[in-house]
Amino acid sequence: MLPHSSAAPDALLVGRVWRPGRGPSVVTLRGEAVVDITSRAAPTLSALLEIEDLPVRLPAMPGETLCTLAELAAASTETAAGDDLRLLAPADLQAIKAAGVTFAESMVERVIEEQAAGDPDRAAEIRRKVAAAIGGALRGIEPGSAKAAEVKRVLQAEGLWSPYLEVGIGPDAEVFTKAQPMSAVGWGAAVGLHPASRWNNPEPEIVLAVTSRGRIAGATLGNDVNLRDIEGRSALLLGKAKDNNASCAIGPFIRLFGPGYGMAEVEAAELTLRVEGADGFVLDGRSSMARISRRPADIVAQTIGRHHQYPDGLMLFLGTLFAPVQDRDAPGQGFTHRPGDLVLIREPHLGELRNTVRLSTEAPEWTFGTGALMRNLAARALL
Repeated sequence: MLPHSSAAPDALLVGRVWRPGRGPSVVTLRGEAVVDITSRAAPTLSALLEIEDLPVRLPAMPGETLCTLAELAAASTETAAGDDLRLLAPADLQAIKAAGVTFAESMVERVIEEQAAGDPDRAAEIRRKVAAAIGGALRGIEPGSAKAAEVKRVLQAEGLWSPYLEVGIGPDAEVFTKAQPMSAVGWGAAVGLHPASRWNNPEPEIVLAVTSRGRIAGATLGNDVNLRDIEGRSALLLGKAKDNNASCAIGPFIRLFGPGYGMAEVEAAELTLRVEGADGFVLDGRSSMARISRRPADIVAQTIGRHHQYPDGLMLFLGTLFAPVQDRDAPGQGFTHRPGDLVLIREPHLGELRNTVRLSTEAPEWTFGTGALMRNLAARALL
């Protein structure tokens, strides 16, 4: 399947590719043609998204046709590196942030990880205990409401309160730094697991592209790779669990908000996930944005505003409903990745994000950072 579905032929799409002999280039899709608009529009995707009337101006922006989408997809393999043509993550100078525990079901799984102290052997027993205590009390609850405060009181009395429940139903969202600017991988690349992890899973998510002024410019897909054992040992290990080489995938393109696509479509999005293992194992999952506990715009408002500025904008993962409880290796242990797994995240408006799972120590090293980008653009007379 190509990175973007033909189900949205009128979609306004922008992204980034590595162009041999030049480096990172800002592109748009026109039909099946990949068109480089770097020199005529903006040197970075961050700067491009700052253009207020971009959805109006984009179709007429002059550019250079590089290749077809099919040719770009064929070139974008996990072994593509160096000066090879390939898709890059559609983010460059933006901060890469993520909101955690935004769905009740995934919130319960976080409590299970914490209660199990990262031990998958204890997960099934604790899942039964937590389900018996919580039941359906969290469904439809509004974070920060009087009902949420009452649920908190009951759970504290049962000894089941945790930091995950606090950010899941309390007034304040969990927003953390997922990865450094320029470190996310794109469609087709290897996505990495820290070699210390033995219990982990993909997280299919919508990612919002937000400008420096807090305007939501568009959306794309993301895989916020989750190391359940490391974070489960202590919430203070979030950085070690989340920010590693190749542990963040975004793409394939940002779909700009405009006629036919906006926040209403984001809030109604139905994401599908498929993991195909080299061992023949297949996992299918879903994440429905209609069941998110916080409105996406509210999460954006808690992230950027007078209290916190992002001069180059940000990419914001919105969290996932997906809870990986299907057993893979042993009864009661649930799912965990194996190197070689193919991860496919799909949503009809946004296309497909495809990555192969490797260890972070085996994925290509991240060497092209912000300084390298500035030197590259200066050498191309784009600054």
